[in-house]
Amino acid sequence: MASAYESDEEKPSESESDVTESDDEGTSDIETDCQGKEPCKHYNRGRCRDGAKCSYPHICKDALTGSCRYGDKCKRKHPREGREPSGDSRRAPDRSPSADPKLTDGRYYQWQLDDGNGWMDVGNDHIIEAQYSLPHTKSIKIYNTPYGAVNIDFNRMRVHGKSLRVRRLDDGKAEWIWYCTLRRKWIKYGDKDSKGNPSPVKSADIENKFQSNPTSSYTFTVGADTVEIKFRDMRQVTAKRKRRVTRRPLYREQPAGAGVTQATAALQHLSVDKPQWQFEGDSGAWHEFKHRRHTSTECSVTSDDIEKKYQQNPNGSMTFKVKGHSYQLDFAAKTQTNLKTKRSRNIRRVQV
Repeated sequence: MASAYESDEEKPSESESDVTESDDEGTSDIETDCQGKEPCKHYNRGRCRDGAKCSYPHICKDALTGSCRYGDKCKRKHPREGREPSGDSRRAPDRSPSADPKLTDGRYYQWQLDDGNGWMDVGNDHIIEAQYSLPHTKSIKIYNTPYGAVNIDFNRMRVHGKSLRVRRLDDGKAEWIWYCTLRRKWIKYGDKDSKGNPSPVKSADIENKFQSNPTSSYTFTVGADTVEIKFRDMRQVTAKRKRRVTRRPLYREQPAGAGVTQATAALQHLSVDKPQWQFEGDSGAWHEFKHRRHTSTECSVTSDDIEKKYQQNPNGSMTFKVKGHSYQLDFAAKTQTNLKTKRSRNIRRVQV
């Protein structure tokens, strides 16, 4: 059974100060074992004034996606199906969430779906992981699965329009990268700015604080301004504005020989349609990367060459030549730049 993947990129708004809290809320198509209602958002934020009279289930929303860092130590109620398997969530009482035990079967990550009959691995999930590792990708759509088209929302870790649940298991060794929006782009904390000035905070410092307490915040200063990164809201806040913040893993290729288990055969046979890399021409039309030998636009790489490099590191870059001129292709920025003239063009990765 063939399956195609289509990612949806999230572009920060022109006015980054116009962020509203409602961005983090929304309806969900995930069914719980509590009459199909979504968990109470006030309960999950710390306190619900309605208490036992509340019409929404008082259960941990992260447990439903298998992403609760506290496991059996969580202060909120876990539904039976929302807990990690016994033995996977155990840890010594004095250990912090950053010391979580391995949750995968030895692979770096496992993407799974649950249709009510238990969690099943998704074949070819390196495609999902590659897109998830990009800060600007907010969702991915999988076509021709046993459930039809499946749309996975990365920000909320939900499946839209289906009675399915989704989760990502991790081996506990992933390097998590923090990003913030700046001038309509996602910028990694710790990178230098356009003038070469170092960042006042490193991504690793934010992650360490997040691991110690995912419900707290990280505060630092920039000049006379105090900046706070609120983990619950995934926002960077100052006295004047708010900016979007996201946390994504650094992409890693799976270990050699890694594969899905026999128990997940229902999703084992999914295959992936080959994506195509294109660049934007002067007229605004899009053209596929091809060798085009013996022409004025002879290129040293093809779309397949670019895809192979992209799969190795979706956040990286590569160089190539067009008729002797050197260019750099930036996967994260989705641009190709002439290294001599510094002129840039847009590129894109599409399913055809």
